Amino acid sequence: MEYRTPVPTEAPRLINRLRLKHWALLAALAETRTLNEASTRISVTQPSATKMLADIELAFQFPLFERHSRGLRPTPLGEEVVAYARQSQASLARFIEGLEVKRRGGHGQLVIGAIMGAAPDLVARAVAQIKLQRPLLNIRIVGETSDHISTSLEHHEIELAVGRFVSLLQHNLFDFAPLSNEVMQVVVRRGHSLVRSKKLQLAGLMDWPWVLQPVTSPARQLLEDEFAQARLSTPSNVVECASVFATLQLLQTSDAVAVLPESVVRDHVKAGLLRALPVPIGNDLKGFGVLTRKGEPLSEVASVFVGLLHHFAEAGAASL
Repeated sequence: MEYRTPVPTEAPRLINRLRLKHWALLAALAETRTLNEASTRISVTQPSATKMLADIELAFQFPLFERHSRGLRPTPLGEEVVAYARQSQASLARFIEGLEVKRRGGHGQLVIGAIMGAAPDLVARAVAQIKLQRPLLNIRIVGETSDHISTSLEHHEIELAVGRFVSLLQHNLFDFAPLSNEVMQVVVRRGHSLVRSKKLQLAGLMDWPWVLQPVTSPARQLLEDEFAQARLSTPSNVVECASVFATLQLLQTSDAVAVLPESVVRDHVKAGLLRALPVPIGNDLKGFGVLTRKGEPLSEVASVFVGLLHHFAEAGAASL
C-alpha cells in the first residue's frame, strides 16, 4: 500500500472518514495486539477488522502498525494515534455512563483511584463532604496501590488518583500535588506471641509468615530497602496481596506479620483486633498527593473534589 504525507487541510476528511468503530478497533488493538482478539472485543469478524484497519491506515496515509509473527506493533506515529484512540474511547465510556446516571435522575459521576493509606482519612472525608453537597453524584473509587492506580490513570480509566509516583519518569506523564505523609506500622493479630516479646527487631520477624504488597508498590519497595539495610533476605513464607481487606482478614486469622499504613490499621488496633509492634520501619513513605494527567483539565466536579482533599489535608496538618 502506498502512502503519502497528509496536509493540514485533510483533517476534515479524516474526521468524516473514521467512524466510532474504527477508533474502537484501534483501542482494542492497543490492548490485544492481534486482529483476532481485537475483532472479538468489538464484535466484528476478523476479515472485517482487517479491512477496517486497512481503511484506517489509508485514511491516515501512513502505516499505524508493523506486522510481526506474534501480532501487531504500533509504529512511532501509530503510538500517537493509538493513545488518542484509547483516550477517546475512555472519554466516550465516561460520557455514556454519566449520561445514563443523569437519565436515572443522578447528577454526574466521578471515578478516582486511591491508595489504601489515603482512603480511610482524606479520601473518605472528601467523599462524605462532596456527597453532602451533591447527593446524587455517582462516585466510584478503584485501586489500592500506587502502581495499580497510576496504570489506571495512564489508561484513562480514572480521572484522578490519590497516590504517589512509582517510577522516576512518571513526572513526564502526571502532575503531582502533595497532600500528606504516610506512617507505616508493623502489625499482627491480637494474642500473637510476638506481642509479648520485648526489644523486637526486624530480624526477629523473619521466621514468621508475612503478607506483603506487590513488589511494584512503593510500600513494598520501602520494606525491601529495610530488609536490605538490615542485611536480611525477603521472608520465604509470603502471601503477596494488593487488597487491604484481604490483608486485614489474613492478619486476624493467622500468625502473619504485615507492614501497613497507620491510617488503615488504626481502627483495628483501637478495637483490639490487631496489635502494632514496636519495630521501627525507618523512613516513612514519601508523601502521597493528587496525580492528574499532564495537559488535561479536570472536570468541574473533579476540581471541587481535589479542593476538598487539600482542605482536609491542611486541616489534618494543622491539628498535629
